[in-house]
Amino acid sequence: MTALGFLYPGHSAEDDYPRMEQMLGSDVRLQVVHTDIGEDAHRVDALLEMGSAARLAAGVEELRLSGAEAVVWACTSGSFVRGWEGAHDQVRDLARAAGLPASSTSFAFAHAVREVGAARVAIAATYPDDVAGHFSAFLKSAGVEVVAVRGSGVITAAEVGTWGRDEVLALARDGDHPDARAVLLPDTALHTAAYVRDLEAALGKPVLTANQVTVWEALRLAERRVNAPELGSLFTKEPLVQVRG
Repeated sequence: MTALGFLYPGHSAEDDYPRMEQMLGSDVRLQVVHTDIGEDAHRVDALLEMGSAARLAAGVEELRLSGAEAVVWACTSGSFVRGWEGAHDQVRDLARAAGLPASSTSFAFAHAVREVGAARVAIAATYPDDVAGHFSAFLKSAGVEVVAVRGSGVITAAEVGTWGRDEVLALARDGDHPDARAVLLPDTALHTAAYVRDLEAALGKPVLTANQVTVWEALRLAERRVNAPELGSLFTKEPLVQVRG
């Protein structure tokens, strides 16, 4: 049994995690601990506070007691708004507090883009434009070429959590770009686990969504690879060949 831990901000789309646990179809357990988000707002100052070391550390003990082998801060905006170096500091603090390998959804996207071999990506975000721009800057710091960024202007995670399949498909289509080799939907408040295959079929390319890449990142930290076609290309692709020498 591989136990993976997730610190999830508030309550919006956390039911994606038990759904994905079933899709993985193996001996993987996904343990979600909710963190206090403070103010529910896709605004830089609120997002910085949401991802503070104190708020994340408060959930660490419960994850340790669950037997988690790795922990991921299951929030994209609450990490990338800190910038490349600040997001690294946040993950290092989390790893020290947990005594476990740690990452965040922002880094999960950077790693997942490389995994699917996408040289260029488009961002289809629920966020206001300025917050979406911070995600684009973060990816560029990771060496990812961003060819298009679309924000949707939604302020609260609570509103995003009400979106269903039609809204998610429309978001992905509107954010796609002919030059993009993958489309990224970077909000863990958005329900996507049930729609990844539909999204990829509609766009004809890999689609990476926040909760999907978060679980993949935790598996990567635990050195597990699970074939789960319902979760899209990211969970069916063979690992890229690593050239050593």
